[in-house]
Amino acid sequence: MEFTAQMIAGLIGGTIVGDPNAKVNNFAKIEEGKPGCISFLYDQKYERYLYETESSVILVNQDFELKQDVKATLIKVPNAREAVAKLLQIYESMKPKREGISDLAFIDPSAKIGEKCYIGPFVAIAEGVEIGEGCVLHPHVTIGRNAKVGANTEIYSNAVIYHDCIVGNRCVLHAGCVIGADGFGFEPTAEGYKKIPQIGIAIIEDDVEIGANSCVDRAVMGATIVHSGVKIDNLVQIAHNDEIGSHTVMSAQVGIAGSTKIGEWCMFGGQVGIADHATIANRVMAGAQAGIPNSVKKEGAAIQGTPAIEGRNFWKSSAIFKNLPDIWADMNQMKKEIKMLKEQLELVKKE
Repeated sequence: MEFTAQMIAGLIGGTIVGDPNAKVNNFAKIEEGKPGCISFLYDQKYERYLYETESSVILVNQDFELKQDVKATLIKVPNAREAVAKLLQIYESMKPKREGISDLAFIDPSAKIGEKCYIGPFVAIAEGVEIGEGCVLHPHVTIGRNAKVGANTEIYSNAVIYHDCIVGNRCVLHAGCVIGADGFGFEPTAEGYKKIPQIGIAIIEDDVEIGANSCVDRAVMGATIVHSGVKIDNLVQIAHNDEIGSHTVMSAQVGIAGSTKIGEWCMFGGQVGIADHATIANRVMAGAQAGIPNSVKKEGAAIQGTPAIEGRNFWKSSAIFKNLPDIWADMNQMKKEIKMLKEQLELVKKE
């Protein structure tokens, strides 16, 4: 597919500086640009590449001012990062979608498959399953009995949706992710740990993306719920009976213990851990490796550390922490000096 700068500007509402007929057919990072590529500049620290790149078209922010001449055609937009994201979405949507059912797939006769689906080799679809129209199921996907998948959802190889679970419309489940495995429920007894049956389900609402090898466990009773618009990275664990608010995002290796409620529009960095039965307010931002043992009630709080505290306090504390050995030595020296002074005062009093 080939586009002119004029066509691209029309798609994203940009203003052209240079040749409106410049043609592109691929994307590239600005430092790796080649003729026929479109790149973008949103961070000033990469500005030097603008004057060196071979890319034919560059997206820049509306307020950007050139310091020297460039070979490329510029398209000025309110936000270059958002504009390139929109272009990538348009580009992806224009790719032809695969359709058809492989002869090597197994589909139970009772399952209902929507129109214009692609079901690859070795996909296994159990009894009572419902698959919406336009879905793409890559090889080796497994859908358990009575599970439901909405329209235009894409499920990559080796992902598993357990029995009775529900996945909404326009979701993306990446390779190896598991929806609806048993929650980690065991009762200690004199003979050992006895399994507590997990009889609930997992519900994934619309427009959710779940990364490779991430897990959303089924509930003990009721449902584990991931609400609409949530984006989950690879290797994330959502435990039984959790509820994840709409548009929350989680980086890799986040772990959320059972029966925890997460608000809307939260952001969790890599390896954030949250204790069971906690409630996290809307728009909370937790920095990487934050350990959250209790509820966070303040909306919009920015927290860091283990146990997590307000972000600024954490960084101040971190600055002090590296000096603790010297502070400890100084304190011991002061204690000795204070003791000597007290002894001297006692002697003066006796005289």
